Amino acid sequence: MPKVTLYNQAGASVGEVELNDAVFGIEPNEAVMFEAVIMQRASQRQGTHKVKNRSDVAGGGRKPWRQKGTGRARQGTIRAPQWRGGGTVFGPTPRSYAYKLPKKVRRLALKSALSSKVAENGLVLLDQLTLDAPKTKDMVSILKGLSADSKALIVTDNENVALSARNIPGVTVVPTTGINVLDVVNHNKLILTQDVVQKVEEVLV
Repeated sequence: MPKVTLYNQAGASVGEVELNDAVFGIEPNEAVMFEAVIMQRASQRQGTHKVKNRSDVAGGGRKPWRQKGTGRARQGTIRAPQWRGGGTVFGPTPRSYAYKLPKKVRRLALKSALSSKVAENGLVLLDQLTLDAPKTKDMVSILKGLSADSKALIVTDNENVALSARNIPGVTVVPTTGINVLDVVNHNKLILTQDVVQKVEEVLV
């Protein structure tokens, strides 16, 4: 089982903790992690792109000239795609890019991301993380004490901590139920508390 150092909020070591090998100690599957990241990024796309096709362009109701006898190519409307100001052919229309991977694949991807963070010493485990009131200055000092003030992901259900950290550049806060592959791999440090680790292990084991 992987062992990680347990810290307090002041950044001092208070012991070691053994993590579940099935969640934090597997061989990371990079292909599955890649698929999970692509899925999440695709789901974040707005998909609001829109062009005007032939039926959307105003005008063009009259046939520009008669069918035969002019020597010119036959035309039905001046809003056809080959005309300047005409409609666009096969242009993008509003759509959703979201799709889902199988549940087992998503779970494997998250376990792989967590295991890779442990392997590269990117996991910071705290005994607890609490604040009496929302105060960004206090949160900044905590992160500096943990050497995690650059691109850190904090997983917590504490509202004061979330409010204190949300305005810090490079710091992202997600609830325990919101931990995901994209955020884990996109940050240098992953900050968890013991109770969060227990909840994650209960779900993923």
